[in-house]
Amino acid sequence: MDRMIYVAMTGAKHILDQQASVAHNLANASTNGYRAVASAFRAVPVEGEGLPTRAFVVSSTPGANYTPGALHSTGRDLDVAVQGAGWIAVQASNGGEAYTRNGNLQVSTNGLLQTRDGLNVLGEGGPISIPPDSAISIGKEGTVSVVSTVPPPKSVNVVGRIKLVNPDEKLIARGDDGLFRLVTGGNAEVDPKVALAPSALEASNVNVVEEMISMISLARQFDLQMQLLNNAQKNASQASQILNLRS
Repeated sequence: MDRMIYVAMTGAKHILDQQASVAHNLANASTNGYRAVASAFRAVPVEGEGLPTRAFVVSSTPGANYTPGALHSTGRDLDVAVQGAGWIAVQASNGGEAYTRNGNLQVSTNGLLQTRDGLNVLGEGGPISIPPDSAISIGKEGTVSVVSTVPPPKSVNVVGRIKLVNPDEKLIARGDDGLFRLVTGGNAEVDPKVALAPSALEASNVNVVEEMISMISLARQFDLQMQLLNNAQKNASQASQILNLRS
């Protein structure tokens, strides 16, 4: 009977964890460049004295779904989308290097090219500074060009190049802030093969229908675990009644 309780208890706990992951995916279904969380169940034997006759059900998060999302044109000069595999390097809040697919950019009051979350976009030599009163253009290879909007007309100047990287998917992991980093620390190398789609954004790769189906399936699995716990309680109660009759 205790085996039933172990399985049901741990199963119910980790089903709740997976429901949280599915809810997180659904909440970010409209977040530009979002990568859906991928989760799975696995059985882990309880180690101790004697044979491993008990097993816990554990939810694991092997990583993210790296399937590219759909691209949609915005017509905005500061919007860029990574075409295919690759990442945009940004400066995280702790000063380290991190990576994102959200190319919805802006210029800060200090003249730095940033994401909508206020993170500095990194160039191959550090943050990219934009001169005041400038029209900005971002090329497919990440080159940031500006031209002064103050007459008379002036020539186009290149002020930097966005750092575009493409590390192996097995070498990166999502942080609590939603940004991806190298699991070994350090910075990824520039990949010249990564290309941007100017004036466009990448949609989230979350499949809302699949996530809703997964949520319903997890709810039914949770109900099943609760039924197992109720059956264990009934069996224990009936066994106690039988022992009382014998005594």
